Amino acid sequence: MDVHTWIRSDLDSVRAKLRDSVLSVVPEPRWVEQVDNGGSSIAHLVLHVARHHDLAITTAIRDHPPLFNDYREALGLADVPPAVGLAEREDPAVSSVPPAESLTAYFDAVFAATHAWLDDVGTMAFDTVPDTSHRLTHKAMLSTDDVGWLHRMWADKPVWWLVQWPVVGHGHAHVGEAISVRNRMGLSPF
Repeated sequence: MDVHTWIRSDLDSVRAKLRDSVLSVVPEPRWVEQVDNGGSSIAHLVLHVARHHDLAITTAIRDHPPLFNDYREALGLADVPPAVGLAEREDPAVSSVPPAESLTAYFDAVFAATHAWLDDVGTMAFDTVPDTSHRLTHKAMLSTDDVGWLHRMWADKPVWWLVQWPVVGHGHAHVGEAISVRNRMGLSPF
């Protein structure tokens, strides 16, 4: 198996697990529910995973504005700061806004764009180190004042790390969290 196939398989796993094990099981009106009077809602986790994935691939690696910019209005988030959805701690005033259809459209677009990028990128590119901080600041309008923690965490990291952690590892971690939320809602299919 080559590295591209491995990455695609992991990406497909994150997407499929979230869609098949959580989104298809939990009724859409409950996506914004914070079970046990706290923690993350499913809506927040979907937005959060998509935002980090989008910034890592589209902005930090590919040097493009995030796809989020194209979806902000449909998500109902046109007037919020650019760092929306990035923090681990949920802001229910934000996560309760996006319609489920728009949220899943953005999530799916991020994964589709990554698949398209993987079709064109050579393996040697994975060892390059992009100027992440510059790209986050100028392409995503996320300054170090807004998300200094993200600038520090992603600085001086090669492309393979940006794929491995903010996209694949982070995605799998939050899929597990979303499954836990589903289970605590009493909706486990098992």
